[in-house]
Amino acid sequence: MQRRTFLLTTASAAVLLAFRSKLSFAKGEPAVKLPPLLAPYAGPYGGVPAFGTFKVADFKPALLQGMDLQRAELQAIVDTKEAPTFENTIAALEDSGRPFYRANTLMGIYTSTMSDKAMQKVETEMAPILSAFSDEIIQNEKLFARIKTVYDARKTSNLTADQLRLLDVVYRNFARRGAALGAKQKSRMKEINGKLASLFTLFGQNQLADEENYTITLDKLDDLAGLPEGEIAGAKAAADAKGQKGKWLITNTRSSAEPFLTYSTRRDLREKVWKMWVSRGDNAGKYDNKPVITEILTLRAERAKLLGFPTHAHWILDDSMAKTPDAAMALMLNVWKAAAARVREEVADMQKIATGDKVAKIEAWDYRFYAEKVRKEKYDFDQNELKPYLQADKLRDAMFWCAKQLYGLTFTPIKGVPVYHPEVKVWEVTRAKKRVGLWYFDPYARDGKRSGAWMSEYRTQEAFKTPATPIVSNNSNFVKGKKGEPVLISWDDATTMFHEFGHALHGLLSNVRFPTLAGTNTLRDFVEFPSQLNEHWLSTPEVLNKFAVHYKTKKPIPKQLVEKNEKAKNFNQGFKTAEYLMSAIYDLKIHTAAAGKSIDAGAFEKTTMKEIGAPTEIVMRHRPTGFGHIFSGDGYSAGYYSYIWADTLTADAAEAFDEAKSFYDKPTATKLHDAIFSIGNSVPPDEAFRNFRGRDVDTNAVMRSRGFPVVK
Repeated sequence: MQRRTFLLTTASAAVLLAFRSKLSFAKGEPAVKLPPLLAPYAGPYGGVPAFGTFKVADFKPALLQGMDLQRAELQAIVDTKEAPTFENTIAALEDSGRPFYRANTLMGIYTSTMSDKAMQKVETEMAPILSAFSDEIIQNEKLFARIKTVYDARKTSNLTADQLRLLDVVYRNFARRGAALGAKQKSRMKEINGKLASLFTLFGQNQLADEENYTITLDKLDDLAGLPEGEIAGAKAAADAKGQKGKWLITNTRSSAEPFLTYSTRRDLREKVWKMWVSRGDNAGKYDNKPVITEILTLRAERAKLLGFPTHAHWILDDSMAKTPDAAMALMLNVWKAAAARVREEVADMQKIATGDKVAKIEAWDYRFYAEKVRKEKYDFDQNELKPYLQADKLRDAMFWCAKQLYGLTFTPIKGVPVYHPEVKVWEVTRAKKRVGLWYFDPYARDGKRSGAWMSEYRTQEAFKTPATPIVSNNSNFVKGKKGEPVLISWDDATTMFHEFGHALHGLLSNVRFPTLAGTNTLRDFVEFPSQLNEHWLSTPEVLNKFAVHYKTKKPIPKQLVEKNEKAKNFNQGFKTAEYLMSAIYDLKIHTAAAGKSIDAGAFEKTTMKEIGAPTEIVMRHRPTGFGHIFSGDGYSAGYYSYIWADTLTADAAEAFDEAKSFYDKPTATKLHDAIFSIGNSVPPDEAFRNFRGRDVDTNAVMRSRGFPVVK
């Protein structure tokens, strides 16, 4: 299960984007000329971000001006003499803050993709200021009083279904974030949020520093033993880019480290690479994230108490499908039992081979290597056999093709649109020759760009006031090979491409009135459902036969290789599920335990892994000091479980296509579009799923999909 975060998790963006995901800032326009970072998007395609017209130094003054503009708009709302109504309060709030939203969005793009020292300095300075502005809005007593008046009268106000949904989301957002607290509590809440914003920024920058500062240089051909040709070329290109001609470089990114751990026959170097990768943020000195985590946990626990919740986890899950930590944990532990049992079987199979190599015990840096040996033995299948057929550009085209078959979308490359880096390309998305939106793609790793893959949004779809089409992006960290040759990627990376594109489709296909309810602005444990479901189209015969062609011979992937891949689809599922669940269980446990006491993240990791009986041959997919999902922002904190929660929906939804006998069945695809992809958060997620499936979710579907025993 290769999953990545899809939203910006750098702290300066996270504080405000987390708020914006519940309460959009993207509507009203002042009647004054604004600087580029604040001005309405101009040009073709409904307007595009004006990359190239501003400097890093422009972010701070633009954001401060944007705040002042929104303050004036909010003041106009609270000064209204008329009694509070949906139109003069909720709709007016929905219509405020467009300039600020644009500047903050552009800053989020830069902090995640162009984070040089100058950008990091601005991010560090602005994080507490942005947090304070978010609190200022939440703690505006007159504004909340008007919102509450409208909310209390909702049953007799003749509001439409989407108006009622927006009202509920807005009211809950204010109430959950302390709008009704007393003055002293509000003051402390602002202090906590400001400090957390700074700590989130520090965590993310520390992690990025370790990813950039720690690399492993290989000096001789013997160091490359076992590595496929494409990986060797990528390591050479990485070394060349760093001025290390004649050498090879393993960088501290997943796309570089994981293939080395899978194929290198040099056990000593595998150990070295593995320790580098899992130790991001865990190195003594300036970039040590351990004390940062302890402080984050303490502050989160105090904030939860102020808000009336026993722990941070209870506060987070109160606004989720799961509702309670107990419900989320019950699902995870149920799957964990099967995953851990499967790991024991996998290790036993691997140890038989490892013993022949005089390896007395499989260690964490051995797991991927010997798993591939077992795959070869059991299925006569080496995953590396797939790689020559997995060209990143071809798979991108495959995603476009699927979107055309399922939803009628056409992706057309366009030129002349400003971008923040020359490697970024742009496509116009249309349906029946009508513009749906724009899709930006930033595929390659580079300094200043955070690791992993994600989706972000430059403009949210809306039909409120002036209709706006969405602008979304996908970001990856592929390692370039030789100049002029296609970039070949692993099956896991291909799966991730389809996953993140699923998020992009969720944003592009949105068709709702209010942007606060649009696209991916859904509950955290629902938002991964559309993206995880989109992974399923990669392995369809239609895609593989058409787009999985050998980069040299141009011949399609052999049928027998496809069959081997399909037979082995649940191979190593114990490892994949266990390493994810170890991270998710840790996340939920530490945010449930952190109630007013200082916690050492490393010690807690050891205790938690012992409690659940974690296999010693595996570590958490994201060890604490590199766990940006939960410590570089609040977004996935106490919410990393959401991937497995959403996967219960995903597995059941996939079976709907199985029942229809085709993943390209038009009626099923139309139903998926209408019930899930187009409705954003305008319909409660459990209701949306029932609208698609005709019933509540069958949680046993996730066990079937992973080849685990079904719970009776």
